[in-house]
Amino acid sequence: MINWQDNRIKSAINGTNPMVMAELLGGFAVFGDTQFLPGYSVLLPKRQVSSLNDLSISERKAFLLDMSILGDAVLDATRALRINYDILGNTDNFLHAHVFPRYQTEPAKRLQKPVWLYSPDHWVNERYAYNPERDGELRHRITEFLR
Repeated sequence: MINWQDNRIKSAINGTNPMVMAELLGGFAVFGDTQFLPGYSVLLPKRQVSSLNDLSISERKAFLLDMSILGDAVLDATRALRINYDILGNTDNFLHAHVFPRYQTEPAKRLQKPVWLYSPDHWVNERYAYNPERDGELRHRITEFLR
């Protein structure tokens, strides 16, 4: 059996990715492993591809629409100031879309910059890791919106 973190898309498809909140028309909405911006979520495609351009036009439409709907869900659940979207593929060589809530409580200079400029420890420090006791209610609200 594969570790779900070794193949997030395959594990979403086969039902073993514990971070999946909902299956949508064009992808899987998953809660982020790190929660330094509470509500951070990711959209995975329904098949393993390297980039958005590898999807058919109809698959792209569904994926991008689902990305915006996931943004609606995160915005509704968090009451964030706005949502930032990123499709990069630089570190992980598979299509995925990041959905970042941005908060008025972030330092003004930080709020004007991309999320990627946060200290690298925000991505790996256990302090920011998903914790069901702390983050479960927010995850539940996002999931309910998507259903």
